[in-house]
Amino acid sequence: MSHSSEAQQTRKGIRRTVFFCVVFMTLAIALVVNKLLTPRVMTQEELRLNGAIVFDKPRRFDDFELLDQNGQPFTREDFKGHWSLLFFGFTHCPDICPTTMADLARLHQALPDTIAKETEVMLVSLDPARDTPELLNDYVSYFNPDFTGVTGDFLAIRRFANQVNVAFTKVTQGDDYTVDHSGNIVIINPRGDYHGFFKPPFELARLKTTFSSIHESFDG
Repeated sequence: MSHSSEAQQTRKGIRRTVFFCVVFMTLAIALVVNKLLTPRVMTQEELRLNGAIVFDKPRRFDDFELLDQNGQPFTREDFKGHWSLLFFGFTHCPDICPTTMADLARLHQALPDTIAKETEVMLVSLDPARDTPELLNDYVSYFNPDFTGVTGDFLAIRRFANQVNVAFTKVTQGDDYTVDHSGNIVIINPRGDYHGFFKPPFELARLKTTFSSIHESFDG
C-alpha cells in the first residue's frame, strides 16, 4: 500500500472517530438537557412537605351550573381536558385574594409552556351578590387576561365549595360585610375531578416544582 493510500485511510479513520465522538456527545447533551427540563416526580411526602396535598384517589363532585365572567354557563364539563387551579374569594377582599391571584399569575407565567397551555386559573366568587360577571371580568383580567372568573347562585356556589373543602362565612361589619374563607388553591385534574390542593403560604418556586410534579405524574 502506498503512502498516499495509507494517509487516506488514516484520514478516513480520524473522520469516523470524530463523527462518532460528535454523535455521542450530542446524544449525551440531549439526555442531560432532557433530564433537566423534565420535572422531577416527587413523592407524596415530599409534596406534603412543600404544601401540596394530592389525594390517593381523586374525588368526583356533583355537577353544577354557574356563570363565567362573560355571563356564559359554567359547569363541571368546563373543567375537562385541562388542569384547573381554583381560588375561592371575592373582588372586595382587601388582602388574601389579590395576593393569591398575583401568586397564581406569577406561577402561570413561570410554568413550562407545555404545562401553562394545559392549565387554567379561576377565581370562584364567594360574594355573588356583589360579584357580577362584569366586575369579575375586570378583576381577573387585571392579573391575567386569560384567567376565568366564576359567579352565580349563592347556594350552588356553597354546594360546590363544600365538595372541595372550602369553608367560608359572611361576617357583618357595621352596615357592610366581608367574607371569611379558607386560602387553599384547589387542583382539578383534566378528568374534572378534585385532585388535591395547595396550602398557604405560597412561594413561587415551591408552587412551580410541586405542580410540575403533579402534572408529570398524572396518568390521565
